[in-house]
Amino acid sequence: MEIRINDCFDQGNFGELAFTYAPIGLVVTENRVIRDCNIAFAEMFGYEDGALRNQVFSILYPTDAEFVNIRDRGVKQLRETNTYWDERIMARRDGSLFWCRVRGHSFTPDSPLERAVWSFADLSAERPYSPLTRREREILSLLSEGLTSKEIALSLDISHRTVEVYRAKLLRKFNVNNTSGLFHSLGGIDGDHVVSATREK
Repeated sequence: MEIRINDCFDQGNFGELAFTYAPIGLVVTENRVIRDCNIAFAEMFGYEDGALRNQVFSILYPTDAEFVNIRDRGVKQLRETNTYWDERIMARRDGSLFWCRVRGHSFTPDSPLERAVWSFADLSAERPYSPLTRREREILSLLSEGLTSKEIALSLDISHRTVEVYRAKLLRKFNVNNTSGLFHSLGGIDGDHVVSATREK
């Protein structure tokens, strides 16, 4: 539906203008379903305006499995403080992957994902996506939670040695010497806010 900009100014309906034309992606969700989003959000993911309405949020993730793995991330923090943010890998309509900063606010803090509003910022310009396998994304996310290699091995049902091999590959891929350097290369944020795929809580 076309928004008459002059009418919005004349009537003082600035909220509608701000939501529709904000230079950052905004989306309103209900139980993980997109109820509405603004132009910037749709364009970020390669969709026409209105095409994402009433779509399940999982279509914006690299795989359904990765959506399942991280869908409840932040619920506890939203329930306690009603603020949450992280940086995660998302998928555009054409299948290309990109890093995205996500911030959330719930209208129903006791059941945070029932009704919420989110902002999404495309980080491609400052952090180009470096192709990672699903296993690398899993290990990166578990490292971000502060797990040791042995704990990651138990979580993924693989050997400790295999985790060490993947960790070494990640360090080489990002040309760093340690896990701290790895997170710094991912945007200088601490591990608590790096998400790509994580265990179900």
